[in-house]
Amino acid sequence: MNGMAAPQLLDLGPYTPPRPRTRSAVVALLRAALRGDGDLLALLPTDAYQVQIGPLGYSRRSILLVNQPDQVRRVLSDPEGIFPKSDLMVDALAPLIGDSIFVSSGATWQRQRNMIDPALTLMRVNRAFPAMQAGAAECENTLDARVADGAAFSLDLTMSHLTADIICRTVFSTPLATGTAHAVFDAFTAFERSVAQVEILRLITSPAWSKTPQRPHVLEACRTIRQHMGELLDTHTGPDNARFDDIASAVIAARDDIGRKAFSREELIDQLGVMFLAGHETSASALTWVFFILAVQPAWVARLRAEVAAVVGDGEIGFEHTKQLVTVRNIFRETLRLYPPITFLPRVATEATTIGKHRVKRGALIMVAPWVIHRHAAYWRDPHVFDPNRFLPEREAEMTAGAYIPFGLGPRVCAGAAFALTEAILLIARLFRRYDFHVEHPELVRPAARLTTRPTEQVMLRVTRAKA
Repeated sequence: MNGMAAPQLLDLGPYTPPRPRTRSAVVALLRAALRGDGDLLALLPTDAYQVQIGPLGYSRRSILLVNQPDQVRRVLSDPEGIFPKSDLMVDALAPLIGDSIFVSSGATWQRQRNMIDPALTLMRVNRAFPAMQAGAAECENTLDARVADGAAFSLDLTMSHLTADIICRTVFSTPLATGTAHAVFDAFTAFERSVAQVEILRLITSPAWSKTPQRPHVLEACRTIRQHMGELLDTHTGPDNARFDDIASAVIAARDDIGRKAFSREELIDQLGVMFLAGHETSASALTWVFFILAVQPAWVARLRAEVAAVVGDGEIGFEHTKQLVTVRNIFRETLRLYPPITFLPRVATEATTIGKHRVKRGALIMVAPWVIHRHAAYWRDPHVFDPNRFLPEREAEMTAGAYIPFGLGPRVCAGAAFALTEAILLIARLFRRYDFHVEHPELVRPAARLTTRPTEQVMLRVTRAKA
């Protein structure tokens, strides 16, 4: 602390950010199928936010929604080895990230995890923090230009470029070129909006393990992203590769425990592609919602700035400060509750079993939905209201164990959770200390869930210097 008094609590009235209107199961199903936009949030009926465990809609393959925290832990931890990632997700992501650690299971997953674990230690937040600071500084240069010209710009693209730049600096020791960032953003947007995992009619009518062909433009988007990942990888495989000491070089050097085999080039693109896309797309999704909410909630911005002034003063925000910015941290945690980047964590039952009192047939889709659990009436007071104070220590008694899972849980819990939290605290504190953001037509912003939780259309905003 720099000796300044702690900020006083402001009178912050309740605010409910955008969410889908809920409907009966039949109406939700018909609406989602007829719209055909792949938005899985539209498939959720009103009672999804109230049941502990129950069927989700009507389909040829049964879909069981699991909200009960103990059973959620059982499914995601999977001690019996019968709930791998769903075939829908695996088939959808295979053209993009192959049989990588994000979608593989069993012995393949274990081999990959053993090989990659040493590289993940290089993602320690204190080591990665300079990359976060460098990315923030580059973003400030871009925002300064937008202040000068007054032009509207895409919040979604800005956050994607920022987090992609940071993860590129972390994984590959190099900033991400603007052209590459735009190409990856456009390609991933095309992929996410059209990938067949989220074709709701197929979800309803197809039996388990049915292969779903991907559309040509989806495959082209995958090729574009993989081409750029390959270009970044190739910077580490030439005669100067010994000068690198980063995540990419550690994954290239990894060998398995059986035949001391390395990853092939395609496997390297798979694994590094997961780190790159998961490391920036999920953070970009969450930060898009943080910046939108704060842009329309100036009272929270004032409280945030008061905290930064009290903790940091006028100096640079350092790694040690990120642990002290409690309000900023809780704003991010609450945004993750309301808009978890990975909206659904689908699993498939590879054998008949029971979950709670429900019989589960082989091939059934087991749907664990952070979006639903985080807004469940049994676990949260005012579940749809934006209330960062719910994460204060004095309100810990309100929390239901296992009802907050933005990073998953079990052996497949997100390895980058600490990285994402520190990155977000730095970016929120640094950029809101410097700028005011003004959303154009905030009343039109609406969330959709495909592969991540994003606004249905890009959020356009303008930026000005923060008022003193």
